[in-house]
Amino acid sequence: MALRSADKTATDRVLLNIDQGIATVTLNRPDKLNGLDMPMFDAITRVAKTLKKERQVRAIVMHGSGDAFCSGLDVKTVSKNPVNFLRLLVKPGRKISNLAQDVGYLWRDVPAPVIAVTHGYCFGGGFQIALGADFRFSTPGCEFSIMESKWGLIPDMSLAVTLRELITIDLAKELTMTARQFTGDEARTMGLVSRVCDDPLAEAYKFAQELAARSPDAVAASKLLFNRTWSAPDKVALDWETRLQRRIIGRSNQRIAVTRNTTDPDRAFEDRRNL
Repeated sequence: MALRSADKTATDRVLLNIDQGIATVTLNRPDKLNGLDMPMFDAITRVAKTLKKERQVRAIVMHGSGDAFCSGLDVKTVSKNPVNFLRLLVKPGRKISNLAQDVGYLWRDVPAPVIAVTHGYCFGGGFQIALGADFRFSTPGCEFSIMESKWGLIPDMSLAVTLRELITIDLAKELTMTARQFTGDEARTMGLVSRVCDDPLAEAYKFAQELAARSPDAVAASKLLFNRTWSAPDKVALDWETRLQRRIIGRSNQRIAVTRNTTDPDRAFEDRRNL
C-alpha cells in the first residue's frame, strides 16, 4: 500500500504493506540504524493515522529494516535546524500529543493490535515507539536503553504514559536516570517485552494470524478497554466494560463468532466496526 506524500523521502522512510488483514510497517532507514530524522517522524505519524482508519486490518507487525529496530533520535541531523525541535515539541490546539510523542502514542489509538519486533538496537526514541505497541517480541540479544539522560535530557516521546503500565516506578526511575543498556532477555524479566525468541518476526506473524482469526470488534474493544481502564478508578473501568459490550453484543461480528464456534467454523468475519 503506497502512501501519498509531496515528500518522497517521507514515504520511503516507512513502508506499509497490507496482506490478508495483516499490516506490516517497516522502519526503513537502515543505513542510519533507522535513526529518527524529521521525515521519519512524519512518516511514522502518517502511517499510524492511516492504519487507524483501515477497518480491514486485523493486526499490525512493526519492525526495522537492516541491523536494528531503531537507534533513537538522529541528533546530528535533526539539530542542523533548531526549528526542528520547536516543531517536535509544539502541541497545537487540543491535541493530546505533539509530533515527538505521536510516533509512540498514536499506536495506542489504532484499533488493531500492534506487535513491535525488536532486534539489534532499540534505544531512546526507538524504545518509546516500541512501548507504544501492544506487544513487543524481541531477540535475546537486542540492546535496549532509555538513553535520553546520557544527553542531559528526559524521555519525551510518550514514555511517561506507556512505561508506567509495564514496570514499577523505582525501576522506571533507575532505567531513565542511568540510561544503562540491557538485553532482550533482561527486558523480558523486567516485563518490558512480551516474548523473547530467536526469530521474533516469524513469531509475530504467527501471533498476528491468531489475532486475525478472532472477531475484529472483540479484539479492538479489548484493546480499547485496557487502554482506557488500566489506571482508572473502579467506576470508570466498570463503566467502560458495559459501554464497550453494548457496542459489540448482538452485532454481526459477534453473531459470526457464535456461528464459527457452533455450525460454520469457516465463516469469515466482516470488517471491524467503528467503536
